Amino acid sequence: MKDITHNPNAKPQPKNKDDEVQYHTGRGAQFNTKNKFLVNEITKEHIEGIDDWEDITLPTQYIEEEVKTIVNKVDSPDVGMSYSMNPYAGCEHGCIYCYARNVHEYWGYSAGMDFEQKIIVKKNAPQLLRKFLMHPKWDATPIMLSGNTDCYQPAEQKYRLTRGMLEVCNEFNQPVGILTKNSWILKDKDVLQEMGKKQIVSAMVSITSFNEDLRRVMEPRTTTAKQKLKVINELSSAGVRMGIMMGPMIPGLNEHEMQRIMKAARDNGATFTAYTFIRLNGAIKFLFHDWLYKNFPDRADKVWHLIENSHDGKVNDTRFGVRMRGEGPIAQLVAQQYRKYGKLYGMNAEEWSLDRSLFKRPGDVQGKLF
Repeated sequence: MKDITHNPNAKPQPKNKDDEVQYHTGRGAQFNTKNKFLVNEITKEHIEGIDDWEDITLPTQYIEEEVKTIVNKVDSPDVGMSYSMNPYAGCEHGCIYCYARNVHEYWGYSAGMDFEQKIIVKKNAPQLLRKFLMHPKWDATPIMLSGNTDCYQPAEQKYRLTRGMLEVCNEFNQPVGILTKNSWILKDKDVLQEMGKKQIVSAMVSITSFNEDLRRVMEPRTTTAKQKLKVINELSSAGVRMGIMMGPMIPGLNEHEMQRIMKAARDNGATFTAYTFIRLNGAIKFLFHDWLYKNFPDRADKVWHLIENSHDGKVNDTRFGVRMRGEGPIAQLVAQQYRKYGKLYGMNAEEWSLDRSLFKRPGDVQGKLF
């Protein structure tokens, strides 16, 4: 597939669903953006009638790696936890807006289709986590699982690295937060229930829309909203503290669904919530623009300008405290809705925190008290 840099000032042609070469159904990105870290790149040119190399099925490739670290310090003050761990790099879910796409460039790949097709599998993740938690200076600070890419993406069905990491956390009583868009998390209901009893786990399910036509193109390989509500219901009934992430809210596409999402989540056992406002950093600007004009040509101009108007004339903002909320009339309206419906449905009303006091290393006589 040829690597290109999309021109956000040009308007792509609307997609033709009958032309698989033109639009790759089941994938979010439709091309590979240029990797800013690479000086030279090898591309393939498809000359009609001469070359027959192109595979329109776009298979996923799992690339197994032995990595050196698995727990990372998070320096962003507007992110909920100070540490994160991600057993996979890249994500087959294919969410077109995903901020983690840019990170794939550090691995030598593109933020575009490579991000969805070339998945880095950190096969020694559970072992590295165990080694990390054994460090005598570690103080059981909560760690976010899926701080970057989804730990329950399709690769988990084969490798079960997330399961292995949860078992380590359960053994050490290490507090952990989880964020996912996939119902595969229910496969770990047993260990999550054990952790829930000890108050060392909380989980958020990301729901952006109940419109299946929108979800299929925006988050093509994620679980349906109906299945996500089932996840919330089952895990909350099992004693796991459950919440929802509504993000990103995109003006003109899904921001009007906030009340419905919040009510449905509450009715199924969610007790806390968060949201983000769309921002298009790095290569995502080009990918999202291409996606928007191909899938929603009737309102693409309006949506694009609403995003710009919410980020001081740009589509991205790097300022902490503003970048994930936006500013201006539309962003303020979304924030007002969030506060209004959160209060109406009793979200974020309880005082709750992950319990660090139970943390223990194998061989300890008793856990460390905080």
